[in-house]
Amino acid sequence: MDHSKHVRLTSDELTEATLDDATIYGPGDEKIGSVAHVHGSGATATVVIDVGGFLGIGAKPVAVAATDLDFMRDEDGDVHAVTTWTKDQLNELPEHHD
Repeated sequence: MDHSKHVRLTSDELTEATLDDATIYGPGDEKIGSVAHVHGSGATATVVIDVGGFLGIGAKPVAVAATDLDFMRDEDGDVHAVTTWTKDQLNELPEHHD
């Protein structure tokens, strides 16, 4: 996927309503997870990503700062993020518990 034409989200758009269920793509443009939920908003938001699993079963929730992900909208208006982390690297993070 060519992300160069996608519009980056502003800090004000980093909210639960905007980011919920957004797909997270790794460095090879492979799907590595999706946003489960968001704590806070803006530049200080924490994003909980479900990594791995299938249809939400067996996924491991991990928490990362929203600013560590590059959130954007594609041509259809769908929100997604790109990261330099691999699925294995995210799986090495501690499991998030609410």
